[in-house]
Amino acid sequence: MGRRVSDPTSALPGLSGPVAITLGYLGAYYASIVNVLRVKRTLQREYEARGETFDRYATADKRMLAADRVQLNTLEHMPPFLTLLWLDATLVSALHASVLGGAYLASRLVYPLMVGKTLGAGAPAHIGRVTFVGYAALGLLAIDLAWALVRAWL
Repeated sequence: MGRRVSDPTSALPGLSGPVAITLGYLGAYYASIVNVLRVKRTLQREYEARGETFDRYATADKRMLAADRVQLNTLEHMPPFLTLLWLDATLVSALHASVLGGAYLASRLVYPLMVGKTLGAGAPAHIGRVTFVGYAALGLLAIDLAWALVRAWL
């Protein structure tokens, strides 16, 4: 067995920013799962009170759609975000990765507020603004990595 590190941050010099952002993102993801469960239970109780059967996967209830959208959107963005964050943090700059990762995390935290509690056929226009911030942060992380590769080859 390996030696236990009394100060975990000493094992990752300079990477406390990306570690915190990763933990924040995972926390946001698991919070979105809890929200899906909360909405599902609420709807089950409402349907039971009306004497109806709640089919979680066939419902067109706008509250369930909103909860699903937030959770699945967070999940589908997790692999590219965490990959770009950690590649940039370890190969280019932990500080730069922390700043861009922080901007991305902020956009993910604001996203559920922009979606709201219900979601219909058309997404609210303000979702685009917060999504743009997230995509811009991902794009800048990718450009940062690409530029580092070009510099390495020259």
